Amino acid sequence: MHEGTLERVREYVRSKQYIMTTHAEEEVSDDELTIYDVEHVIFTGKIIERQKDKIQAEWKYLIQGNTLIGDIATVVAKISITSKLVIITVFIGGSYDM
Repeated sequence: MHEGTLERVREYVRSKQYIMTTHAEEEVSDDELTIYDVEHVIFTGKIIERQKDKIQAEWKYLIQGNTLIGDIATVVAKISITSKLVIITVFIGGSYDM
């Protein structure tokens, strides 16, 4: 489920067509992660949930995967109307089994 979307998200990362919100940058720093961890989560992970923003009517995706040291982390991202990936937040752990 959502394999096409996940491949599209990965292509945005491969081509460096993504931005991180200030909140995501703060969470990465607080959890002692790096941008490489965020990218690795996306490349090793799977979409575990799709949620629709009630206000902006956009889909956001929860991608759960592994950090570089093997911890489970979750990236929340959306594809913006400007055709860039927006990383909304990142957190260690997740509510689903890999």
